[in-house]
Amino acid sequence: MNRGKSIEALITKSRKSFEALKADYQASLDQKSISEELRIDIKNIFENLRSCLDYMAHDIFEACIGPKQPSRLYFPIRQSKKEFDQVINKDFPDLQTRRPDVYNILESIQPYHDEWLRQFNRLNNNNKHQDLEEQTRTESKRVTVSSPKGKGSVSWGPGVTFRKGVSVMRVPIDPSTQMPIPSNQIKTEVVIWVDFHFKENGKSVLPFIEKSINTVGNFYKQLRQNV
Repeated sequence: MNRGKSIEALITKSRKSFEALKADYQASLDQKSISEELRIDIKNIFENLRSCLDYMAHDIFEACIGPKQPSRLYFPIRQSKKEFDQVINKDFPDLQTRRPDVYNILESIQPYHDEWLRQFNRLNNNNKHQDLEEQTRTESKRVTVSSPKGKGSVSWGPGVTFRKGVSVMRVPIDPSTQMPIPSNQIKTEVVIWVDFHFKENGKSVLPFIEKSINTVGNFYKQLRQNV
């Protein structure tokens, strides 16, 4: 792949940027908002990863179709198999016939197989052409009830509601508080999880960034073996 070094450099830079922004991200959780600098760091990671995909598209064309490329060539992203085949026939003519292995690799990552690519592309496009997409702060409570003797535990998170008469580990739940009635028979722990989600797709910020970096990296490795 002629652009392999550039792709690898961008993926490496994205990984380093991700490690660096983790500490700033935790500070933002305490401040209840993501700083403008951190939002720009997040935006840059997504732009670098999108550039990786477009570089791969150019290398695929050169290796499988020929040296004369269209004036505009982007990594194909379509919502259905029919739409995908249409753009392949237009931008990568005869790819399925010439290189079915490469065609299958490109097809396998499409949104109708893996929802991640649609979410990534939509978020990336909005961040690039508009203002930075808002990240929303969320809090969720998780309750864990366990035996002091270590004989098991029961946990529940948001969306769980107990009615009158329900017991957990033989201790009644108070419907007014949704918590076990205080008892020396159990240990109750309440943990508040704080996180930011992308408003655009509802995904938790750090896990979605990490998945994006890993997915693009793994896709490149797979493609590199065939192009």
